[in-house]
Amino acid sequence: MSKTIDYYFTPVSPWTYLGHARFSAIAAKAGATVRPRPVDYGKIFPVSGGLPLKQRPAQRQAYRLMELRRWRDALGLPLNIEPKHFPVDAGVASLMLTASLAQGGEATMRLAGAMLHAVWAEERNLADRDTLIALAQSAGLDGRALLDAAHDTATAEAYARHTAEAIGLQVFGAPTYVYAGELFWGQDRLDFVERALAA
Repeated sequence: MSKTIDYYFTPVSPWTYLGHARFSAIAAKAGATVRPRPVDYGKIFPVSGGLPLKQRPAQRQAYRLMELRRWRDALGLPLNIEPKHFPVDAGVASLMLTASLAQGGEATMRLAGAMLHAVWAEERNLADRDTLIALAQSAGLDGRALLDAAHDTATAEAYARHTAEAIGLQVFGAPTYVYAGELFWGQDRLDFVERALAA
């Protein structure tokens, strides 16, 4: 039986960054197909009770930084917990990811990995056109063509459709992995994803 995992995320989420490579490896080991779904959490948060980072209470913001340090050290990944270019508008980056789906999920996963690493390990700005082009090129894609495609009506419609799909599934945070109708929120739930794939 084929195994498919829907992967809802934003390219500026540190938690998505911390789990991205591990998730890819888990899916590959299980022979599962990943369907990347970059979505607009600016639309998801208002209907799910979430708040943008700067609107969260101080104690929640402080604990988030503590957890980022813990996970960075536990996983041994490079991570600047307060990067220069965050928060940042991820709209065009997400639309480029959506446009890249036409080249297959693996292409989108490579591009997502490059974008996530750029924000959290390289101090790069995902709102900068030249940066986005360069990241796409580094992922083996035509950066200029993808940037152009990001502004197509069809791409915007697909992005909106995936966001509506996420809301319908009751997705509320990033990353969320959906397998066999079950939601797994957060990179700290990847052990459960792996178990579900092995069942």
